[in-house]
Amino acid sequence: MRDITVGRLRISAVVETAGPTRATWLFPGTTAEALDRHRDWLAPHFLDAEGRLLQSVHTFVVRTPDLTVLVDTCIGNDKDRGGRRPFHMLRTGFLDTVKAAGVAPEAVDVVICTHLHVDHVGWNTRLENGRWVPTFPRARYLFARREWEHWTAENEEGTQRIMDDSVAPVLDAGLAELVDMDHRVTDEIRLEPTPGHTPGHVSVRLASGGADAVITGDLIHHPVQIAEPTWQTTFDTDPGAARDTRRAFCARYGDQPVTVLGTHFHHPTAGRIVKHGDTWRFAVEA
Repeated sequence: MRDITVGRLRISAVVETAGPTRATWLFPGTTAEALDRHRDWLAPHFLDAEGRLLQSVHTFVVRTPDLTVLVDTCIGNDKDRGGRRPFHMLRTGFLDTVKAAGVAPEAVDVVICTHLHVDHVGWNTRLENGRWVPTFPRARYLFARREWEHWTAENEEGTQRIMDDSVAPVLDAGLAELVDMDHRVTDEIRLEPTPGHTPGHVSVRLASGGADAVITGDLIHHPVQIAEPTWQTTFDTDPGAARDTRRAFCARYGDQPVTVLGTHFHHPTAGRIVKHGDTWRFAVEA
């Protein structure tokens, strides 16, 4: 994604991994024919010639004159995910890529996690001398209290592994803040409740100098869900609420001058929701 300017804010995407995904892995109920109906506007950016979805795992860097903010921290290195690909024991150069983008870990002021799934919290911490330590030692890490309460009450082994290596060390270091789902970070950056994918899921609303943008989180995994808001992933905690939230999000931002930044949208990532008949489409920004 090219850098996006929203008033005084500058937004960049730093990619950890990107590439094709089988459509049925993300949307088990879909068919090649159903997906091909959208080829004219999904290809080439979000759908390849073989009918695979193009996706990305990235962090958004939001720079203000006063703060450097990261939204979601991807998968992380050295994380035991019980052999579950593509998240298990990664060794990527993501942190070097972040530094190359001009962001030193110690210069990050705020980390926002839209939710606490594996591919949104991984670089909260890094392995140092056999211990998990916060990657961004000066940052305030913001977690929605509702989200934290939900996952800390979950006894499933994989969930506990994620909490133990990527969330708990941040709280133990005194760097985490449990906040309301509509928390205002600054006058230009606030959280927007978008529950369903997870109970405490939030998007991030950016407004500065008369310009507006919104970072989706996993409210929408792929642009096709803008046209097909009922298409369900296997990862939604409350499928019905997730569908309702997607519909409301598209109705709220459809045909509005608001840049939509998809947390898993492949390059070029940024665009707008536009009305198309009875539904919507995603129009890439030039």
